Amino acid sequence: MPLRQLDIQAISGLAHKTLTYAEQSVIFIYEQSADYVYYLLSGIITILPNAEKSYQIAAGSTRAHLPINSGQHFGATVVASTEVKILVVDVDLTQLWTAKSKSEISFVELMDLTLPETLDNQPFLHSFSKAYRENKLNISPLPNIALHLKEALTHDVGAQDVIDIIQSDPGIANTLIRLANSPLYAPSMKITSCQDVVTCLGLSTSANLVTCISLKQLFVCHDRQLMAAMQNLWRRSLYVSSLSFVLAEEVSSINSDEALLAGLISDIGLIPLLRFADQYPDEQPEIEQLESAVPFVRAPVGTLMLNSLGFSDNLMSISHHSEDWHYESGGRLSLIDIVILAKLHSYFGSQKTHHLPFINTIPAYAKLKNAKLTPDFSLNVLRQANQRIKAAITILA
Repeated sequence: MPLRQLDIQAISGLAHKTLTYAEQSVIFIYEQSADYVYYLLSGIITILPNAEKSYQIAAGSTRAHLPINSGQHFGATVVASTEVKILVVDVDLTQLWTAKSKSEISFVELMDLTLPETLDNQPFLHSFSKAYRENKLNISPLPNIALHLKEALTHDVGAQDVIDIIQSDPGIANTLIRLANSPLYAPSMKITSCQDVVTCLGLSTSANLVTCISLKQLFVCHDRQLMAAMQNLWRRSLYVSSLSFVLAEEVSSINSDEALLAGLISDIGLIPLLRFADQYPDEQPEIEQLESAVPFVRAPVGTLMLNSLGFSDNLMSISHHSEDWHYESGGRLSLIDIVILAKLHSYFGSQKTHHLPFINTIPAYAKLKNAKLTPDFSLNVLRQANQRIKAAITILA
């Protein structure tokens, strides 16, 4: 929620003030209600989250441009390590950010995609942006088996009909059985057939898993370098998907199977970008150029693609908000919150971490109950489930 990305007039209308805290003063306390959003202007603060270790933020650093807190409750106790100055802005700032984010979805429906001038001046990205605005991107439909299952379930078919559809694709059927036997589901008895899967997991979950498995068919390019990038995208999507499943299962009432699918489609907007590069090899840019466009393409193109594939409204907003770290979805933990937490967690250990907020400073984290952090300030519940997550990725990859 960098202030520079919001309307200055709207911000100035919110109650705000600058406060000075002496060294060792407590600025706010973990889990107390938050009436303001805090920004560090000068000095150094120590953050004490629900973890064994603490960390510091110094004014002028990358993370000092982000709020120290957001959401309805404080995600840590904060102490002044030196004399500090803090800008506090009414908590309605979070709602202002959320309103901005939601309004952008309506712009997406109007086919609006804006690239920075430095990117739009690149011939390939300019052509891609133009094709998007004119609705000329080549978006593949859902794989046949997923379409057949979706249609069958709308007609209230029986279990045997669903089993017959799944068995029509032996490869997907085999992967489904392996996934149902994995530590992700940990069945009490070994599952040996599609009938066992449907009996054990139910029609809805079985169909949802088939959709997840079949989506791999969309992650395809002919060019070797682009195919390598597509495979990397699939693996990263699987990681976020598995994290989302475990997090939903462990800490919330969110349907874990829906979370699995939501995590998997969080970066689906990058498929048309790679496919477009594959389609026009003469204009094909370097992979680094494609990566520079990702932050601007992910949300609008992802929303368009999910709409084209016929996903529900609940899932269609996932790609738009999956990296909208300070998005406030409401008072209770939501599917979007789960994916945001999983996505942020997925970057731990990468170079990108240094430019991201700490997980305890975002609204989604504030809705978790007793969310213990590891020494590297990631979610402990996800670290503990590492083997389950790896097993699922191995099967689906």
